[in-house]
Amino acid sequence: MQVAIIGAGIGGLSLALSLHAAGIGCSIHEAAREVRGLGVGINLLPHAGKELADLGLLDRILQIGVSTERLVYLTRRGEQVWEEPRGLAAGYHWPQVSIHRGALQLLLRDAVLERLGPDAIYTGQRVVRTETTEDGRRARAELVGPDGAPLPAVSADLIVAADGIHSAVRRQQHPDEGGPSWGGHVLWRGTTVGNPFLGGNAMVIAGLKGRKFVSYPIRHEADGRQLLNWIANIGLHDQPEGLSADWNRPGRAEDFLHHYQDWQIADPPIAELVHASGEIFEYPMSDREPLPSWIFGRVVLLGDAAHAMYPIGSNGAAQAILDGRRLALELSRTTDVDAALRAYDEARRPPMTRLVTAHRAEGADVVLDLVEERAPDGYADLEQVLPMAERVEIAAHYKRLAGFDIEQLNSTPPMTPRSD
Repeated sequence: MQVAIIGAGIGGLSLALSLHAAGIGCSIHEAAREVRGLGVGINLLPHAGKELADLGLLDRILQIGVSTERLVYLTRRGEQVWEEPRGLAAGYHWPQVSIHRGALQLLLRDAVLERLGPDAIYTGQRVVRTETTEDGRRARAELVGPDGAPLPAVSADLIVAADGIHSAVRRQQHPDEGGPSWGGHVLWRGTTVGNPFLGGNAMVIAGLKGRKFVSYPIRHEADGRQLLNWIANIGLHDQPEGLSADWNRPGRAEDFLHHYQDWQIADPPIAELVHASGEIFEYPMSDREPLPSWIFGRVVLLGDAAHAMYPIGSNGAAQAILDGRRLALELSRTTDVDAALRAYDEARRPPMTRLVTAHRAEGADVVLDLVEERAPDGYADLEQVLPMAERVEIAAHYKRLAGFDIEQLNSTPPMTPRSD
């Protein structure tokens, strides 16, 4: 069997490693001229850590990331609404890792080249069309180079579209879908080298829907400082003209920092982080409508191409990794490719549909909104505003929904593809 993967992002690269572990041949076709480490900070929750450990990569990832041990929710007044241990500190067998997305992408790229060989990734190849052969047993992708000139088509038993939220393959199958759905918020993101806050292993989510700030460390520096990732999330009535779902658009502090001037939060130091940031990136909080199927003959979607979701709950990259692991597992179980695709779709699409919908309702971050709604001027007793039992259930419900309930995760094996 031979699989052609469209896109060398986190989903496509991790799929290639999983297919290789199963003894399934594959190639990656990337539109960019080179695989560059793009983006800022992301989180890998324990369910992704479990699969990356099975691929023999977790130790390498921990060397360039931070093992996150605490999640803290704060109101805009600095009141603590919720705190919980995360990763190993919570009793999971695998850590939660906060890491620079680009660093993770390059680590996965290097692992692919080491294991699959130097010719495993073809760059400068943009897909313009895919089709399944008349007998339904093969797929073909038409490619063009950076200058738009046609390249030799690629043919395989299966084509996997891991080409992101702007997936050309998805657009071909759903030409009337249009662009990503804007969620009414714009995100400004950046990274800043600074002093550790809250022990140097905490993720802080502060504010409320429409005015939120998130920060966490993603790398330890040699001088004892850390590379701190931060996100400013501001709700707007109208989408700014020309703004697209692209994390490389330059942003400006003066466009959003004034929204936080009345906040009473010392850690993280919001204004200090923003002003000391090297670059600021701006993009809308967008997702895609769930699809009734990810399968189009011998072409299938994966990651953001299948289920782009709001960046809430630290799940985007992790779910792309889980997609790849599940697809490789199903392909390793049978010689019937179509049956494997159906099993993959049935296992992954319904929970991802629920997760996309949950993220539109703020996921576990809803605790901040509930406190703001019930006590907009502050409170003397949090228990009277949002009882502990309600907070516990909100957190537990999201873990179940996103697939990292601790008892279930710790008691089940990784999705190790069969290699026989």
